[in-house]
Amino acid sequence: MHKSFPILTTVLLYLELISAGVALFYIKKINKTHWKWFAVYLCIVALSDFFISEVVYILNIDKQYFYAYVIIPIQFIFFYWLYALKSLKKTEVFLIFICIYILSFIPVELYFQKLRVVYSFNYTVGTFLLMILVFLEFKKQIQNDDILEYKKNKMFYINIGVMMFYVGTLPFFGLYNLIIKEPFIWSIYYLYFLVSNCLMYLLFVASFIWGKVKL
Repeated sequence: MHKSFPILTTVLLYLELISAGVALFYIKKINKTHWKWFAVYLCIVALSDFFISEVVYILNIDKQYFYAYVIIPIQFIFFYWLYALKSLKKTEVFLIFICIYILSFIPVELYFQKLRVVYSFNYTVGTFLLMILVFLEFKKQIQNDDILEYKKNKMFYINIGVMMFYVGTLPFFGLYNLIIKEPFIWSIYYLYFLVSNCLMYLLFVASFIWGKVKL
């Protein structure tokens, strides 16, 4: 974790653990649905962040490489699956987006200094694709009668959280190599990164508490 805003960084870590704990608390209600994998996802993210030092030591891998080539891809691929395949029912979109995202690693491996741009380039590609899915999900919710009962819609909470964090931090990661040269601007964006991340996990918790599962 970064040394800036240490209290907020700790809050984020525990919110990840809380969201995973809440997901496991509701696991019996969602066990026969695809939402059980959302619980698994939250547990993977929370545990890998909480035990990151131990994980990278056991795997003998640099922390930056672990996030760049394992954790971040897991996050994007999971959300492509949740949005495109499960919510929007668009198998072709899911497969195309997965291929585009995986192919985005090729120029990084071949032409760039990997860790200097892997966050910037791959995150930009991954987030742009996710942004399209967020828009399609909002469109689906607005055009559907379920919008009248949005408080019971799990994807409503998830979509708001994903939009705030992933789409909201796109400039931070997309222009990271430029922003890092301006400490004040970098600090503002990093603060937003932490706050929006915290809010996203709170919304994930809300999706389990107030969202209803359709069997």
